[in-house]
Amino acid sequence: MTQSVRSLSERIMGAFQTVMVGVERNVFALQIALFGRGHALIEGVPGTGKTLLVRAFALLAGLDFRRIQFTPDLMPADVVGTTVFNPKTTDFVTRRGPIFANIILADEINRTPPKTQSALLEAMEERHVTIDGVAIDLPSPFMLCATQNPIEYEGTYPLPEAQLDRFMVKIPAGYPEASDELKLLARGAAGFDAHELERSGLRPVTSAGEIIEAQASVRAVHVAESLQRYVFEIVRSTRASQEVVLGASPRAGLVLIIAAQGAAAIAGRDFATPDDVKDVASLVLSHRLIVHPHAEIEGRTSAEVLDGILATVPVPKDATPAAAS
Repeated sequence: MTQSVRSLSERIMGAFQTVMVGVERNVFALQIALFGRGHALIEGVPGTGKTLLVRAFALLAGLDFRRIQFTPDLMPADVVGTTVFNPKTTDFVTRRGPIFANIILADEINRTPPKTQSALLEAMEERHVTIDGVAIDLPSPFMLCATQNPIEYEGTYPLPEAQLDRFMVKIPAGYPEASDELKLLARGAAGFDAHELERSGLRPVTSAGEIIEAQASVRAVHVAESLQRYVFEIVRSTRASQEVVLGASPRAGLVLIIAAQGAAAIAGRDFATPDDVKDVASLVLSHRLIVHPHAEIEGRTSAEVLDGILATVPVPKDATPAAAS
């Protein structure tokens, strides 16, 4: 089963090469979120391809895609929907909002007030929304991809910790390497238009049904008891660190295990290893940590603090079937 996940991942990654360059790590993170039934927060300055990344990913996955532009005047009903009166039938009918799609791009999510941001919590956690007291299931699979600008704070509303904790991974969308940026310019000069992905020849390489099967395969990946203990020690160490004000929650530990299962399945293995945990730890935990002010003054980021923690937690030697035998 995990070989099918690896094949699926390779198809998506290979097709991405025709659209974007230097984004292998970001595509890997999106796959971790999708296969793990999670959500992704993408942070980067304008013009770094955040929207294109999600649009292309949804198209290659063969999934229904909707973009919601978050603005200060956006209301919860604009996202989830509402009931309206039909004068012809004298009945109230439910008008579903744009959140009813497989992959949602919540563009500049921190530009809308907390009331509207909180409208997403139920969808992210329960995978349904409530409209006038009636719970309506969202399509399956369902993933929310939110973007935010890390340097522009005027007119923004920082995401509360409760909502940050709902994102399985946080993806840093930085500037490309020089060689990748030159390739990007060459493609633009050759006529590539990011606004017309279908006309550029990009086609789905999978389907919703195959992705749902991949999600089941990921959760079947074996996680040894010693590896579970390793995740436990990492999470507990974030809370004990003198450089951290707020450490990772128990939910973060659960998500870290699922992400490690996803990394193992993408690699074609039916068991997770400590390397899988370390590979995804920054994606899963960095945005869940609040760094102490004295560490911030010294220029320490949450990712750097986490690297230090990972370096101190003993790695189990018997976390793989080969080691156990």
